[in-house]
Amino acid sequence: MNALAARSVSDASPSGHDLLRMTVGARVYDVARETSLEAAPLLSARLGQPVLLKREDQQPVFSFKLRGAYNRMAQLGEAERARGVIAASAGNHAQGVALAAARLGVRAVIVMPVTAPQVKVDAVRRFGGTHVEVVLAGDSYSDAQATAARLQAEHGYTFVHPFDDAAVIAGQATVGMEILRQHPGPLHAIFVPVGGGGLLAGIAAYVKALRPEIKVIGVQTCDSDAMAQSLDAGAPVTLSEVGLFADGTAVKRVGDLTFDLCQRYADGMVRVDTDAICAAIRDVFHETRSVPEPAGALALAGLKQYIATHDASAQPMVAVVSGANLNFDRLRFVAERAEVGEQREAVFAVTIPEERGSFRRFCAALDQRSITEFNYRIGSASEAHIFVGVQTTHRDERQTLIDAFRAHGFGVLDLTDDELAKLHLRHMIGGSSPLACDELLYRFEFPERPGALTRFLGHMHPDWNISLFHYRNQGADYGRILVGIQVPADERALFQAFLDTLGYPFRDESENPAYRLLLR
Repeated sequence: MNALAARSVSDASPSGHDLLRMTVGARVYDVARETSLEAAPLLSARLGQPVLLKREDQQPVFSFKLRGAYNRMAQLGEAERARGVIAASAGNHAQGVALAAARLGVRAVIVMPVTAPQVKVDAVRRFGGTHVEVVLAGDSYSDAQATAARLQAEHGYTFVHPFDDAAVIAGQATVGMEILRQHPGPLHAIFVPVGGGGLLAGIAAYVKALRPEIKVIGVQTCDSDAMAQSLDAGAPVTLSEVGLFADGTAVKRVGDLTFDLCQRYADGMVRVDTDAICAAIRDVFHETRSVPEPAGALALAGLKQYIATHDASAQPMVAVVSGANLNFDRLRFVAERAEVGEQREAVFAVTIPEERGSFRRFCAALDQRSITEFNYRIGSASEAHIFVGVQTTHRDERQTLIDAFRAHGFGVLDLTDDELAKLHLRHMIGGSSPLACDELLYRFEFPERPGALTRFLGHMHPDWNISLFHYRNQGADYGRILVGIQVPADERALFQAFLDTLGYPFRDESENPAYRLLLR
């Protein structure tokens, strides 16, 4: 947590009383709905702390951004409506502006970064229909904003800011208004995702005006922490680059209004990494069967980190699930990283002697733990290097595994926090090997259940050397393994008899053209 220092209030910043009045009178419910505040019993039991989820993913555009966008556009004068509006957005604000434009009959030009998820770009066009023109420019919100400023100057459009506008902030503040109305009892803290700061500014100002004992805490990613850095510096700072995983909060510079309000009313900031966000996405799915986007799960990731580093409170904590505009293709990455983010998977590079019995000793070191990934390719006559993922129940278990590997005489390198290994190297273990003589390649399937891979390894014949092994738990009903086994020509009949008694479905891939080109 970062302490927030007080400073003088700029003339442009509304007072707490003014913002309270604007929030109560905000015209958000012409198009938005009051979303539910739901208990999260699974998380509450696991964390030992009552947790509530504010479900802004239930909005018609699957994001809270509709509130501020419509409230601002509903207040346009006749001349402004006639000229049309322009907006810059990574996606969610764009959808709010598009829906508001269609509802109010106003022409809107919306500039989005080329990195915006396609699901958001398509939704903007769908919600806005003939009233909206989409322009793609730049890699981040700030890049899109620069293009929007140029077009505004050229055509005289009214700019609908995604966060640094009092009417927009008041619209977002209605999220806090609903939370206090839906839960009038004690609350320890409300956790809010932060990009430009409109949602945090609005919720913090409203909550502190009525319930100053409730903490309001912002959450940002470690690589897009403009608000946290600004609050540390005492003035808005501009980041040179921002991470794009949580694209909804990828903002290089926060607003002057939002900075001022957050400095006055927010209680602090929490930074989280990508793995923690992926774990929070999975947590929300387990509780609600909905899948938030990365920025949508950001607040929950911060809440979990706060609980891990602070004394428990008997009072509930609220995480704002801010949006669910997720590209389906991203689910593959989210699932891959969620286990590490929840500290339920440890990843190691283990060096074992290239000799008979090494695999069995390796399995013994795992002590019946479930293997999530196993990659190996023969490369040395003396040593084998294995990339292995192991399911764990807590972070301290990593050291227990390291000690077990070393007790068996194996070298071990902990890669659980190594980005290069998790992003790239895990997929690059392989290639052809001059030592892989007499190699046969087989695919096997087995029912996926805890300990299944270890049992499979236990059935492998000790007289044949394993020269290649690949396995990754993909969450399917059946596990799939690719195995290279060195079997001399005069032992092929014996090997076939072994396969027939193994009890697992298999397929010979020894003549597969891709294998012969890349691995043989």
